[in-house]
Amino acid sequence: MQNNETQPYSKRYKPAREFSRRSDYLDHELSIMNPKRWRLNLPMRDFRFEIEDLIPAIAGTIGLVVMCTAVTTAFASAYGLDKNFIIQNVRVDMIAVSLLFVILLSGFINPRANLPGIHGPMMPLIPLMATSGTHPLALGALIAVFGIIMSITKGGSRLVKVTSQGVAGGLLVYLGAIGTIAQVSAVQKWGVAMGKGYIGVLVLFINLLLYAFLARVGKRWLAIPLCSGCAAVVALVFGAPFEFTTGPGLPSFNPMYWWGAETGWKLGMPGVTHFIASLPFAILAVAMWSPDFLGHRIFQEMNYPQKARNVLMNVDDTIVNCSLRQVVVNFLGSGCITSSWGTYMIPAAIAKRPIPAGAILTGILSIIVAIAGFPMDIAVWRPVLSIALLVGVYLPLLEAGMEMTRDTKDTKAAGICIFSSAIVNPVFGWALTMLLDNTGMIADRERPKKLNIVDRLMIPGGALLVSTVAMAIVGMIPGIPALIK
Repeated sequence: MQNNETQPYSKRYKPAREFSRRSDYLDHELSIMNPKRWRLNLPMRDFRFEIEDLIPAIAGTIGLVVMCTAVTTAFASAYGLDKNFIIQNVRVDMIAVSLLFVILLSGFINPRANLPGIHGPMMPLIPLMATSGTHPLALGALIAVFGIIMSITKGGSRLVKVTSQGVAGGLLVYLGAIGTIAQVSAVQKWGVAMGKGYIGVLVLFINLLLYAFLARVGKRWLAIPLCSGCAAVVALVFGAPFEFTTGPGLPSFNPMYWWGAETGWKLGMPGVTHFIASLPFAILAVAMWSPDFLGHRIFQEMNYPQKARNVLMNVDDTIVNCSLRQVVVNFLGSGCITSSWGTYMIPAAIAKRPIPAGAILTGILSIIVAIAGFPMDIAVWRPVLSIALLVGVYLPLLEAGMEMTRDTKDTKAAGICIFSSAIVNPVFGWALTMLLDNTGMIADRERPKKLNIVDRLMIPGGALLVSTVAMAIVGMIPGIPALIK
């Protein structure tokens, strides 16, 4: 007879009515699930759909529209392409990634791989990419190659393991703080720009009260739909202008159209020089994955019960998912650069839901939105966009980082991480503090004694060296001009 813990999910499932609290039911679901890696997972047999899955699905869809539009617009501006190109290219990315990688891969084939989203921190480099001769398809192919190598060597999971709680907490605090400040400022500027600065203040203040109430009653997982909806209603009631401009439609999925000399990107197929120009940006993009992946997995660990180890995102599998998404969707025409999908994972962790069901719903919603068109206008409207990012990503990151740094030793490491991140950027701050922490120069001096030479010195030192060289080449280190002109 099988031990209860070795029985399949379908045998161990208990209906919600057998639990006194909804939270207990969700914890039990997380504890008994054991999704298969790279094999077929089916609803009812391996996982279930719950009402809570709609929250990360809505949040993830908003995040994909926002980030994909932002990246594509930046590329279009750099290459002199029009608004119609932006709309159609965003549709290509949303539909292709949703069908092939969100629904099929993360939903059914490997629910331990987080969804492959958009690499936001690379956006400021897009103008430099264009002037230096980078080709989006060449960049995507190189990112995929480096990502697969990183996955095969288990580099992603190894970096997560050698990053202490203090370093990780400092990274989350920094990312949460700068993101919060940026979005608050964006809403205020939006209000001032239309001559009604009080609307921006009201949107922020009312949502602050609503978010605090949801946290107080333990319903923070509802923050994204409720707060975003509240932001839209408040803005409209007080006279903020809004109109729908995007109609329904389907884009071309013909690679020859997108990579033709006179159509799509109007760049033609990439040559050797394009690959050379794209190389440092591809190295930097992959080097920046680890802090992203680390933050998302830690968020699961902090919100899931201790027994829920089988539903935590597998970092190396997520790297494979991102790598495949990068090259396949780029080939189909997209120019987006990918990373772990934070606007999905963070709300999913707060809602105590695993990856598969929410991934399938996210994919379906994203496809509907991309085809319908007009919901994209709502998602990228400033009050909706900023409030969704605030309550769904940046405030939770800030709170999680503060929760992780209660111990004095962790606080010291977190402080150095925040300081060094402010000097250059979060990737440099994470890599440098990890090296200082693992060698015993800061924080816990006993911790390095438990690490071997590879974890203590070689991995952190290698991460710092690779990321710093890549950043120096593209001009991301203050005071040092870019080596690529």
